[in-house]
Amino acid sequence: MATQLPDKHAPARCDACEDQANADKRVQQPNKKSLTNRLRRIEGQIGGVLNMVEQDRYCVDILMQISAVKSALDGVATEILSTHVNGCVRKAVQDDGGEDTIDELLRVVRRMIR
Repeated sequence: MATQLPDKHAPARCDACEDQANADKRVQQPNKKSLTNRLRRIEGQIGGVLNMVEQDRYCVDILMQISAVKSALDGVATEILSTHVNGCVRKAVQDDGGEDTIDELLRVVRRMIR
């Protein structure tokens, strides 16, 4: 039986990634507790914004809270992006040059900065 070589066009995996052939890709976040805590705080901030709207609070105050929520979400996104680059992308580059993974990363970054 011949040994099958890895497909150079298949997405690369880092140690944290599960089976990439699965359409439902998964990565275990190394700082999951910190991320979930930050997201729960953001969830609370969004609830606060909802209350402000329901209580007919001053528009500028609501907008400032929305800005704070967006900033907090950007922080979470940056942390996850950093984990992805330092794990999955780095491994793909080391394994096979990572062209497909880099293309995927650039698409994500373009969407994030819109």
